[in-house]
Amino acid sequence: MNRTQRASFVLERLREAIPRPETELDYGTEYELIVAVILSAQCTDARVNKVTPALFEAFPTVEALAEATPEQVYPFIRSVSYPNNKSKHLVGMAQMVCEDFEGAIPQEIKQLMKLPGVGRKTAQVVASVAFDVDALPVDTHVFRVANRIGLAKDAPTPLEVEKQLKRYIPQGDWGEAHHLLILHGRYTCTARRPKCEPCPLQTACVYFERLQALPEPLDGLDAKKGRYYCQTHDGYFNKPATHTDRYGVEQIACPTCGSMNVFEAKTGRTTKQVKDYRVN
Repeated sequence: MNRTQRASFVLERLREAIPRPETELDYGTEYELIVAVILSAQCTDARVNKVTPALFEAFPTVEALAEATPEQVYPFIRSVSYPNNKSKHLVGMAQMVCEDFEGAIPQEIKQLMKLPGVGRKTAQVVASVAFDVDALPVDTHVFRVANRIGLAKDAPTPLEVEKQLKRYIPQGDWGEAHHLLILHGRYTCTARRPKCEPCPLQTACVYFERLQALPEPLDGLDAKKGRYYCQTHDGYFNKPATHTDRYGVEQIACPTCGSMNVFEAKTGRTTKQVKDYRVN
């Protein structure tokens, strides 16, 4: 299938699997949403939801936060990632909203991106969720899932993933697609151990197709003869060479013949790796 067909298939299947595609951040107002999204950068939504109730009780409005200092904010968010920077960003964001936007969270993506701590992804999330602006934010989950499935083709940056997704997903579906891909990445197409067997997207997924093409395990290997076994020249070895395959993945290779047709002698499993687009 081409990418337009793949995108249509993916959205259809994910809609069936995820009946309520929406943010998992807890918020009640646009102010609370932008604070939560700033805090969620490189941090889980679950962790953010644990700290925001006390934070919003202490600073219930953007005006209250604007009058605070980063030192006053820090104790409330110390358990999230990068609390020092984020406390400064939150106060700076609130001050700019009060000074430049009359205390109202701006609705346009370009205006949102002027705020401290608000990059392209954060601005698009706020604009899409709070103000129903057509946007397709790309976080680590969307980046990984889009590349793995094949909705994006070897896109090296979130911006390139965003551009490619927008070519094949109808504009009216951008916001929904963002949430569907995030939730699929969070609970099924996970970074370390993707749950491929129950995944509803198997037949459309390039990553799954490449996994199925990996060699089957070999029986009868003798780990006493060496850590690795090269099937190409029928020999064991302990110290492997490396070779970068056509997908840009560094693979273990035979030091004698250079073949990547290598197996772990102890388990019989292939050493070949499929590119998984994880963001470290």
